[in-house]
Amino acid sequence: MFKGSITALVTPFKDGKLDIGAYERFIAFQIDSGTHGIVPCGTTGESPTISGEEHKSLIETAVKSAKGKIPVIAGTGSNCTDEAVEMTRYAEDVGADGALVVTPYYNKPTQEGLYQHYKKINDNCGIPIVIYNIPGRSVVDMSVDTMARLYELKNIVGVKDATGDLNRATQQKNKMGPDFIMLSGNDENAYEFNLKGGVGCISVSANVAPKLCSDFQNFSNSKKNEDAKALFDKLLPLHDILFIESNPSPAKYSLSLMKMMSDEVRLPLVVLESTSRKKIDTVLKNLKLI
Repeated sequence: MFKGSITALVTPFKDGKLDIGAYERFIAFQIDSGTHGIVPCGTTGESPTISGEEHKSLIETAVKSAKGKIPVIAGTGSNCTDEAVEMTRYAEDVGADGALVVTPYYNKPTQEGLYQHYKKINDNCGIPIVIYNIPGRSVVDMSVDTMARLYELKNIVGVKDATGDLNRATQQKNKMGPDFIMLSGNDENAYEFNLKGGVGCISVSANVAPKLCSDFQNFSNSKKNEDAKALFDKLLPLHDILFIESNPSPAKYSLSLMKMMSDEVRLPLVVLESTSRKKIDTVLKNLKLI
């Protein structure tokens, strides 16, 4: 259902407002570059600093721009369960193919709290839900057993695993079976993650190098492991440099060099320092992206 190189889209801004024109052009660029899916309004899309109306506008724009050519997995998570339900239902209403729902941050729910959070969303929508497990940002870490309980529900189909623990991929595959969709949330382990049963990556780097990232996933999912490893190694400097400062500031600076959009971000994020810019320039030139 969902596999390959799925871009965690950045959100273009211009003078403090959404730049919808740049967003539409950027999605077209992603499709033309072979991207297998897009995620509007995730962490990379600066979801914590966009309003509810902006959030809805970005999801609707992504669906219209994708035109059914590639799946749209809308970021609809919140640490307020009712808000997550509302946004997931909205995404379904405007035609999103699925929802990416992050584990509730700041509240620090128990495993039972996590289960009930996702169950309520599941019970109030009819589109596939991908669990986004990212303990580094959310503090809480969903256990494999809790994930297995959720997989028994009708709409829970998989996980974006940003634990950084490759053993977790093996544990999840053994517990849930081969039909459970496992997507890496870390570009830097995408090769090893796929070897352990993953089928793709929800990627930051695919914003900047969508063709290289989609080619890598095509090799990986075709079991052309030598070709996949060679391309993965080529991409590693990009995976590293895009986190030289807080995401998505490095990606947005890169895209500004590629004439895709402004490098503008919303506070408390800031644009890159000059030393970081020079390092990114070098990596992008080596990859022939600029």
